[in-house]
Amino acid sequence: MLSSYSTADKVLLALDCIIFGFDQHQLKILLIQRDFEPEKGKWSLIGGFLKRTETLDDAAKRILNHLSGLDDIYLEQLYTFSEVDRDPGERTLSTAYYALINSEDHKLLEDGDYTAKWFDIKEAPNLIFDHNEMVQKAILRLRRRAVSKPIGFELLPEKFTMLQLQKLYEAILDVELDKRNFINKVNALDILVKLDEKDMTSSRKGSYLYQFDKEKYDQKIEEGFTFKI
Repeated sequence: MLSSYSTADKVLLALDCIIFGFDQHQLKILLIQRDFEPEKGKWSLIGGFLKRTETLDDAAKRILNHLSGLDDIYLEQLYTFSEVDRDPGERTLSTAYYALINSEDHKLLEDGDYTAKWFDIKEAPNLIFDHNEMVQKAILRLRRRAVSKPIGFELLPEKFTMLQLQKLYEAILDVELDKRNFINKVNALDILVKLDEKDMTSSRKGSYLYQFDKEKYDQKIEEGFTFKI
């Protein structure tokens, strides 16, 4: 049986990471400008290759840690892309992941190997290979997850206003939400803590700040609670 391995085709396995951020107004995506061929000078997702000693999840975490220095990023495997001619360099499969980062709080590490830049999702440049398709699949997954799980809070600072939360969901879902209905839905979930602090930058009276209560959410899930925005 082992001898048959030597006759099997060898292919490369890459990982590409769709990294989303939020700047309190727009959904963002982090891209790099390639400084090597093929497609030198064009914009790309951030990625790398699987090492022999890694699982896919380990490799994705390594790539993101190298970029941000963070170990606690929300990360989810998306899809494996396997078109024969997807990479003109060599026969390469790519497993895509998407990640959520609070782009205002988390600063990217400087690296001479690439130029990284945040783009508004609606203004992102055309990407290499099949990376545009990866991004579209990731956006659809993010929208499904955001209305059924509290992953959106990964894109916000630890303390946020109700308006910031609404703007986030509007950016993710690409719709305008009614303020009163949205606040009523969020309050009905009973998973936020209203703080005594206010954000004084939005108005003279200020807006109360909130925090996501993960411990309470986890307890409610055990009791059969369903998250739905």
